[in-house]
Amino acid sequence: LKPILTWGCGLPTYPPVLSRVVGGDDVRPHSWPWQISLESGRYGHWSHACGGTLISSEWVITAAHCILDKYSYRVKLGKHNLENNEEEGALTISPAKIIKHYDYNSINDIAMLKLDTPVTFTDTIKPACLPEEGAVLPNGAPCYISGWGRLSTEGPGAIILQQALLPVVSYEICSQSDWWRDGIKSGCMGDSGGPLNCQNPDGSWAVHGVVSFGSGQGCNVVQKPTVFSKWRHTLNKWQNNKIRYCKVYLIC
Repeated sequence: LKPILTWGCGLPTYPPVLSRVVGGDDVRPHSWPWQISLESGRYGHWSHACGGTLISSEWVITAAHCILDKYSYRVKLGKHNLENNEEEGALTISPAKIIKHYDYNSINDIAMLKLDTPVTFTDTIKPACLPEEGAVLPNGAPCYISGWGRLSTEGPGAIILQQALLPVVSYEICSQSDWWRDGIKSGCMGDSGGPLNCQNPDGSWAVHGVVSFGSGQGCNVVQKPTVFSKWRHTLNKWQNNKIRYCKVYLIC
């Protein structure tokens, strides 16, 4: 992979309307302009499969478990309403290349997609910033997840992009045995692969993690947070990334 430049990153034209209430809300349109919808297709039928993050004009990052060999994939950028096929400022681009982490498992749950055509940044399509290498957020830091995942454990997926406040839970806490003794599986469908958005001191937004997995008991389970795969600033080579952040509640 070539070094990825993120000049002018993390600054939406339409800043998000932030809430300190943990729970899902419809987002202000295009306030997370790096959020993408990864669609899977088979036999001519396409549907939203996972979220993802635009990190440069030609690279998207998502969760490796979202990528299955039996499906084709395409990336929808600049989306707000998944049912609006004529949405102004939206683009659909196929990936030229899909790269899973070489040691993919529940810890290294990372994949990168190189777009077939580089995008031009607009009011509705912008890249997220990358966190500083080695950055560790403090316990309780206010971050936000965004995605079109299910609105309840057995409910339908969202049509309008959602956001939710997710205070960071440190690895030392969420790795304790009483938090994860029931085992793990993928988080609620639709949110996987999406970003953990955390604001920098200068007001820009960096994506500190990729939604990886959650509890088999369902959404919003106490002491069963969704876990994010942490990824480093240097993306020109794969590293053995560690799970570092997890969230207290899941918007699914």
